[in-house]
Formats: sequence, C-alpha cells, structure tokens
Amino acid sequence: MRQFLKYTLASLTGSILFFLLLGFLLALGAMGLVGVIVAGLGKEGDAPEVEKDTVLVYDLSTVIPDSPETIDPSALVFGTQAPSDLTLRQAVLGLEAAATDDRIVALYLKGGGAGLGTGLANQAEIQPAIAAFQAAGKPVVAYDISWSEREYAVAALADTLYLNPFGEIEMNGLYAETMYQAEALEKLGVGVQVTRVGRYKSAVEPLIRDTMSPEEREQTQRLLGDVWQNLLADTAAAREISPQQLQTIANTQGFLFGAEAETQNLVDAIAYEDEVIAALRELTGEGSLSAEDSDLDFRQISLARYAKTVDDPLTSRRSDRRVALVYAEGPILDGGDGDFSQSGIIAGNALAQQLRQLRQDDEVKAVVLRVNSPGGSATASEVILREIQLVRQAGKPVVVSMGNVAASGGYWIASQADAIVAQPTTITGSIGVYGIFLNLEELGTKVGVNWDGVKTAELADIFSSTRPKTEAELAILQRSVDAIYDSFLDRVAEGRNLTRPAVAELAQGRVWSGQAALDLGLVDELGGVNAAIATAAELAELGEDWKLKEYPEPGEWQQFLRIFLSADTARATRHDPLTAQVLQFVDDTQLIRSLNDPRGIYLLMPYRFVVK
Repeated sequence: MRQFLKYTLASLTGSILFFLLLGFLLALGAMGLVGVIVAGLGKEGDAPEVEKDTVLVYDLSTVIPDSPETIDPSALVFGTQAPSDLTLRQAVLGLEAAATDDRIVALYLKGGGAGLGTGLANQAEIQPAIAAFQAAGKPVVAYDISWSEREYAVAALADTLYLNPFGEIEMNGLYAETMYQAEALEKLGVGVQVTRVGRYKSAVEPLIRDTMSPEEREQTQRLLGDVWQNLLADTAAAREISPQQLQTIANTQGFLFGAEAETQNLVDAIAYEDEVIAALRELTGEGSLSAEDSDLDFRQISLARYAKTVDDPLTSRRSDRRVALVYAEGPILDGGDGDFSQSGIIAGNALAQQLRQLRQDDEVKAVVLRVNSPGGSATASEVILREIQLVRQAGKPVVVSMGNVAASGGYWIASQADAIVAQPTTITGSIGVYGIFLNLEELGTKVGVNWDGVKTAELADIFSSTRPKTEAELAILQRSVDAIYDSFLDRVAEGRNLTRPAVAELAQGRVWSGQAALDLGLVDELGGVNAAIATAAELAELGEDWKLKEYPEPGEWQQFLRIFLSADTARATRHDPLTAQVLQFVDDTQLIRSLNDPRGIYLLMPYRFVVK
C-alpha cells in the first residue's frame, strides 16, 4: 500500500508540474517565448566538437526515419525518451562528410544486438555512403556478438569484420508470417464481412481465414525471394564470396559459430570487444588499454552527433528557386485538417493542404514526395492525388521517392508523378481495393447487450455494426469497391503510360519488390531520395540554381522540445517472443482503429508482413 501511495503521489506531482509549466508558458505567450529560447540556443550553437583522430560510430540499432519525428511534450515531465532526430538524409550526409574530414580516422559499425534500426530500402541508401567512406582510404571496422542477416549485409562492407568467440552469424534465410484471427473472432462473437477486388488483395484475410490463401502464399514467397536474393547478392559481393555459398549455409547450417564463421570467410577475425577497442585505440593513437582502465573506451563520436556538425549542401544554397521535399510516412487516414506535422500518419486533408501551398508558392519549382506508406483510406488517397495532379498542371514536376514501402494507397498517390524512384527492396504495388465490415450482434447476445432502433429507408443502417449485412447490401457495397478498383487501374494506366489490360494483369492486389516493379513499368528508376531530388531538379530545368527545403516544417514548440531534450538516437528494442507477439497484436489493433474511410473502402497492403 505504501508503494502504491508513493507512485500515485509521484505521478500526481508530475502531472501538476506539467500543467503548471504549460499554464506559465501560455500566460507569457508560449509561442513567442519558445521562439526566443530557440533563437538563443541557436546562437550559442549546440553542435558538438570533433577532436582530431576520432572514430565515427554507427550503432546499427539506431532508428533512422525519413524525417524528424514529432516529440511528445510529456517527455519534459515524465522523462520518456525522445524520438530519434537522425534522419536518413542526415545519416547519409554525415557518412559522406566524414569520408573527407581529416578529424575522422575510421568508421566503427557497432552491432546493435536488437537488430537493424532502419528498413531495407533505407539501408540500401546508407550502404553506398559507407562504401564511399571506405573508398576514401579510411578503415571500416565492424563488431558484434551476434549478426543477423540484415545487420550483416551492412557489416560485410567492413575492411575488418570481427565476431565474438561465443558469437554467431545468423544465415538461415528470411521468414514472413501473419497472425490469423478468424477463429478467435468467431469465438468472441465478432462477425466479419468483406468486399474486395483482386485475387491477391490479402489485407482482409487475417480476419476471415485461419491460414494463408494460395494467392497470398504465392505473392509473399515471390516478394521474400526478391528481398533475399538482393541481400545475398550485396553480402556476397562485399565479402567476395558467391551467393550460392551463403544459400548453402542457409539451407544446411543456419548459424555459423565463432571460428567456423572465420573459416568460411564470413568474418576476418575472432575477438572479444576489448580486443576490438584496443585495435580502434591504435587507429586513434591512444595506445593500448592499461590494466587500470575500467572503461572500454576510445576517442569517438556517434553518427547522430556528428551529423549535427554537417551542413546540408542542398538546403544551405543561396537561391530563390526551391525544390520541396515533402515527407509522407505512415498509414493514410481520412480528414486531418490543419497542421501537417504528426509523426507516423498521413492525414489526407493536411497533406493535400501542404501540396496546395507549394503549388501556390512561386518560389517552389518542383516537388519530391517521399512516400513510406502501406496505404489506407481510398478517399484520402484520392484527395492527395488530386493535389499532385494540380501541382503538375501548374508546371511543377512531381517526383516520388519510395521508401521501405509504398503500396496500395501509397502507390495510388504515387501513380501519376512525373517519375517514380524506388529501391530494389521497396515493397510496392498492391493495386487492389477492399471493404471490411464488423458486426457485434453475436458478441452482444453473449454478454446480454442488444440493439434496436428505427429508420426511414431500408438501407439507412447499411453501415451499422450491430448486425450482419444482407446479400443485397453486400452487393451494393461490392459495386462501390469495384468502382474504386476501376479508378485505380485508370490512374495507374494513365500515370505510368501503360495499357489498361496490362495494368489489370499485374494488379489484382499483388505486391512487388522495387526491382520487379521497375521491370513491370510501375516505377521508373532505382535509387534513393537524393536520386529523386536530382531527377526533380533536372525535370524542372533548374541547373545548379536551386535549394532544397523540407516539409512539414517543425513548429517552434517542436524546435524547443528537440533542443531541450537533445536526444541523439532512438534504439530498436529486442523483446522476448511472447512480448513480441503481444506487441504485434497491439499494432494490428491500432491499425484497425486507424481505418477511418467514410465509406469503409481501403487501399492497404497485406495486413501484416513481418520478416524474420
């Protein structure tokens, strides 16, 4: 009881302090005060110093989003960790700058333990920057106790790749699984009815099946195979071995332990961490660790901190002509009027408003839309696409840069860009439509809850969740889904200059890798966000007279919180298998809650795609 009162009092005190702080700021004119604080801090300069002969450390568990994440103000009071402020472009710029920085003597790829903190497509953009660092004649060192395939694909670039004597390299292939919940929903008394178009549009299957459909198994196997072959090719090339050697290990051994990995040339040396640090100290000129040294340390700076010292050459240019880089990350939701700044979602109206402002801004000459989305609301996707069409009609080229995933609604908003750029491992396509309708009638009966009401027309309660839809109602809803699907095909055919029958053949809800999408004509070139920016400037015929500006712009509150909290990185967290399954179910539940299309019609890629 004493502990309960203690924690309750602490929580109450924290809440009171937070609201007192909030009220004080509001009373003084919070926005003006924050502006003064931000300006003052900016003048003092918070960029860290870089000492001579320093090792740049890239912790592979670092979370690297496309754009800065929004910080929750409660972090001020409750001390929760701020989101990572190391973005993809900052990470690449940092690595590129370090290659020619005389103060940086080496790059240390530190195994994250919790797995890679960024997706495969973002990883593909970071790897060339590491290779450029290496090409500048500076050593790259990598160490971990346990390497997963994804981390190892980056570590394989190292000049010296270390493995702990008790460590292992996981090389057992990739595995994708989906949680199927039809039986559980049936037991609960939750009815599920769907309308859909596309034999491969499997987003609804976890709610209506207990196993994979043949179509879902086929497309997932193909997609996973593409990703795996890309990983094999990159890893094998870096280690100067054959992809078949890695495939044989995956088929017959799965894991290489200790010296066994060195024998097969997957690592260069077996060493403990203190031995690796001793080697790094030799590079910095600090000498060997003495017996009195209690900390395993060397002269170093993290990639996140180092990136703060690097100027972006594209945003710091002097020019009145701008290329706008707009970030669109997360599921696509209907609505969202106002500020386009919430992390993790794409609010249709807010993104459309941002694009409208850029269209009306005479200084903006081209737009790059960075899409990292599995899709979502069909209505919101069309609202966004309309603004993209208007930007192009205003004579401003639009180039889409696809991140880790740009599928279904994510592909809908990309389909009519002047050019689409994707990475080989980008998940895209999923040209299909579905509607999902839950009913709680049986669940209500089980717990003693009943619904009753009146209506003025037979179809007035067609969207009621308290009873199942009739066959006639499902037929009406199916016609709506069919119409959206036909529109999807038309937009892709027009935007990608393909015939409608050709689009219909490769659609059906199938997902593709970026490499396959290039071969099919769904994307125009392979590359990252910088390649998309260069393409946009070229299409707008800007030469070198332009500067880059990123959107959404952080407000004064966000600038204040980011400087105040000064978080370097956010790290991926490894959970035990049971916790991981529970968190996956929570994520799925949150995704269901985000399905807010007014007509219940969605453009969403396969419901859950977990690669292990």
